[in-house]
Amino acid sequence: MFLLVQEEPHEPNPILPIWQELVVGGISFAILAFVLMKFVFPRMEATFKARVDAIEGGIQRAEKAQAEANETLNQYKAQLAQARTEAARIRDEARADAEGIRQDVLAKAREESDRIIAAGREALAGERQAIVRELRGEMGTLAVDLASKIVGESLADEARRKGTVERFLSDLETARVG
Repeated sequence: MFLLVQEEPHEPNPILPIWQELVVGGISFAILAFVLMKFVFPRMEATFKARVDAIEGGIQRAEKAQAEANETLNQYKAQLAQARTEAARIRDEARADAEGIRQDVLAKAREESDRIIAAGREALAGERQAIVRELRGEMGTLAVDLASKIVGESLADEARRKGTVERFLSDLETARVG
């Protein structure tokens, strides 16, 4: 029995690959590297750049919005301070106006009060004079009647009676004053 043993030309070294595999692997790697560099990497670079721009743009927009918000806040604070100052000025003016109006009203009230008092005094003086005239007339009549009864003579003469009445009233006033 013969066994035919075929001899292999030589056994491959497990450490060194076969040269055909190296060539096929090298060509495949070159094609893959070419495709990646020509098509994939530029798209990845564009996507990466777009994301970086979006992030940086977002940061810049956020910083810009923050700056605008700070500016708006400062404007608001300035307007608020100005409004408070204006409100204080208006309040002070209103108080001054109210005090002026109060003083005017008090002055007018005093004037009106003085006018009413003066009118009342004039009316009282007029009434007093009218009452004094009326009383003088009545007192004169009563005095003449009384004197006529006491003296026993008639004092009917008007001129004589006026003189007697006037003398009597003058004597009364001097007695009252004295």
